[in-house]
Amino acid sequence: MAMKVVSWNVNGLRACATKGFMEWLESSSAAVVGLQEVRALPEQLPQNVREPEGWYNHIFAAQRKGYSGVGLFMRDEPDEIVSELGIEEFDAEGRVQMARLGELLVVNAYFPNGNGKNRDLSRIPYKLRFYEHLRTLLLPKLEAGERILVMGDFNTAHEAIDLARPKANEKTSGFRPEEREAFGRWIADGWVDTFRHFDDSAGNYSWWSNRLGARERNVGWRIDYVLATPGAMEFVQAAAIHADVVGSDHCPVSVTLDARVTRPVGSPGTPTFGVVA
Repeated sequence: MAMKVVSWNVNGLRACATKGFMEWLESSSAAVVGLQEVRALPEQLPQNVREPEGWYNHIFAAQRKGYSGVGLFMRDEPDEIVSELGIEEFDAEGRVQMARLGELLVVNAYFPNGNGKNRDLSRIPYKLRFYEHLRTLLLPKLEAGERILVMGDFNTAHEAIDLARPKANEKTSGFRPEEREAFGRWIADGWVDTFRHFDDSAGNYSWWSNRLGARERNVGWRIDYVLATPGAMEFVQAAAIHADVVGSDHCPVSVTLDARVTRPVGSPGTPTFGVVA
């Protein structure tokens, strides 16, 4: 059996709900859907979104109304879910959920944008602190061989192939050297960019500006990722970008895994490769 895990920055769940979000969710064939930029408290969501039939739902909202926030829709209730990193500047903005499904840890994260209110790059130090804190927090688990997926809007295009106009954006937040280096430290640690594992072609983007018909012309950025530890990567069968799905300025990205990823080593039919002694 296969297990599909999807990440999508919905750019406001209330707005996305009016554009067919629930219809998409039901047709997604997903076991886990992680949302970023929910921008709503649970009580502000329509009833069918707040309490969807057949889904476990968990929203971690920012303290500031109409801002940031992450959400999880899961077919099965997780064994455990943690939303706080223990750092007030991050927790106040509702940026992370960590859900345990058996042996699989799913981390749904909305990485900060480096731009301030006036696109003045003033949030880059905050963004870099977030990158480093989450990386450091998860590093012991990665080194122990745990099965982990980190998915979400990373707000960074890692390489030149990951945006349509790299030269023109070298000084733009999302493609500045310090941001790319912060992303690169995750890869250096051993995290696998699941999409690039299967597809090294250009022109694959997950976000497009709302201006000047950028999406229609595919002038975009790949800033939404699913990263996997080597332990989880053993179970990953495919990765995809769903550019045909509308409702936000981002599109969903996904991975498909062997469903045995949630089972302990030694369970019937569970692979034993990649096990750390």
